[in-house]
Order: sequence, then structure tokens, then C-alpha cells
Amino acid sequence: MSEQTQLIPGNSLITNTPEEGRALAIKIARLTIKITQPDAKVRDRLRPAYANDAAMLIAIGQTVAAEFAIIAQANDYWRKA
Repeated sequence: MSEQTQLIPGNSLITNTPEEGRALAIKIARLTIKITQPDAKVRDRLRPAYANDAAMLIAIGQTVAAEFAIIAQANDYWRKA
């Protein structure tokens, strides 16, 4: 794993809004792919394969949804206690 890549941007899952939480979930999912396949040329070469595969696109959506669920819990679903 790259020492320079921060897997949790800002080292926090706390966001002000659900919209920010969703954006953070997408960012974390993208960082996971970057760490898993650090070669940008390989990622670029693979992108057309998953961009045209419904199952892979669904898997990407599931990954983001899982990240968002964790972020939502960390934010107490954006409700103040």
C-alpha cells in the first residue's frame, strides 16, 4: 500500500450532510481501487471492460452503498444527539 495515499480523506468519516457522506463513500471506493491496482495505465485499460458490464457496475454500486452505510452510522445518520 502506498504511504502517500490517505485511505480516509481528512482521516474522518464525519460529514456535514448526507450528500457529503455519499461523496465521501464514492471517494473511498475509488481509493480502494487505486490501492488495489496502483498502475494508472492498467486501470485505464480495464475501465472500458467494467464500464460496459452491468454486473460490474452493480458491484461498484454495492461497494459505494456499503461505504455509505458505514459513513451514515459514523454520522449517527446526520441526527444530532
